[in-house]
Amino acid sequence: MDAAFTAEQDEIRRTLREILGKRCGPDEVKAAVRTDAGHDRELWLQLARQLGLPGIAVAEEYGGVGCAAADLVLACEETGRVLLPSPLLATAVLAVPLVTALGTGEQRSALLPPLAAGGLTAALAVPGPALATALALTGDNAPGEWAGGGRAGGVQARAVDGGWRLYGEVAQVLDGHSASLLLVAAHTGGFARSRTLLFLVREDAPGLVRTRQTTLDETRPQGRIQLRDVEAELLGGSEDADVAGALAATGRGAAAVLAAEAVGAAGQALARTVEYVQQREQFGRAIGSFQAVKHRLADLYVQVQAARSAAYYAAWDPQQGGLALAQALEALRITAGEAIQLHGGIGFTWEHDAHLYFKRAAADELLFGPVHRLRAHAADAAGLFAPAAPAPGSPAAAPAPAPAPLNEKVAV
Repeated sequence: MDAAFTAEQDEIRRTLREILGKRCGPDEVKAAVRTDAGHDRELWLQLARQLGLPGIAVAEEYGGVGCAAADLVLACEETGRVLLPSPLLATAVLAVPLVTALGTGEQRSALLPPLAAGGLTAALAVPGPALATALALTGDNAPGEWAGGGRAGGVQARAVDGGWRLYGEVAQVLDGHSASLLLVAAHTGGFARSRTLLFLVREDAPGLVRTRQTTLDETRPQGRIQLRDVEAELLGGSEDADVAGALAATGRGAAAVLAAEAVGAAGQALARTVEYVQQREQFGRAIGSFQAVKHRLADLYVQVQAARSAAYYAAWDPQQGGLALAQALEALRITAGEAIQLHGGIGFTWEHDAHLYFKRAAADELLFGPVHRLRAHAADAAGLFAPAAPAPGSPAAAPAPAPAPLNEKVAV
């Protein structure tokens, strides 16, 4: 495998860093997240027009750039560096792969071009705080585990006059309050034919009520969605579609993107901390000159670089996305915490820029982790902790005696 970046990838990263460097300082980010949409619409359209950012991994026949998924991963390291609030994650990373995998030819032709152009944004709505489970990041995504299991909870779908109607409520939907298109995971079939399907819901559908929720990390806005007998369109032409498999494949790609975002954020938090300790003086010298501070920064550098290597590897092999995400989230959490510590008294103020990175670390681990569950699921998938076979001739290898019939007396 050739892991070297191509000239095109380097150019995308350079151009993206230049644009974001001018438009995404901490003050601009804070102003953008407090708008109704939760992001800078003008910047989003600029990134779509100049770089084709939302359509990087969309095929050219649907109006996309036609690059590999690895290009989107590398680009997201730059968006993570500045904590860019945008519909990129919800639209390009979660919704587009599902439409591509499950949608009919007509649905792909109608939806993918505007999604790739940035004019249409989308959001994936799954019941409750179960996004990590639905994407098979922290466990098996069998529908009964996260989609209501045919009983109360989640979103229920019923067929009516050749169409579909949805009823229920979903919270913590990334960009759910502002997305033009919703991909809603709904349960149907009752207990006998229990299954989960994905449905398309337009923003102007009668009976759809959306409200923005207060979140720890404002750069990842979330919404609550209420569906009151809302008309919906089935994604795909068959009720037998492999929704769980499509969600798991999307989760692997999303894990690689999220790992790159976390690495970018951790790298920037570390860079700002290094710059600060070189300027802040204590006892007549810069605090960065003290050996204890140097050791702490060196440990952080090693951890960030290791996470970056894992994220780059996951960009080419999404099967490793879960482990890369675990390592990157851990690196971001530790780096952001140390950044607050090394900034001293000013770093502990809630308004300081260091807290933007700390909030991102905490919120991402709540949404897509926690880290120990990401690692445990990856270990289970790899069979690392499978029980060892008993040695021949050992008591454990001998078959258990058959139970005595109920009418037979057993000697005591």
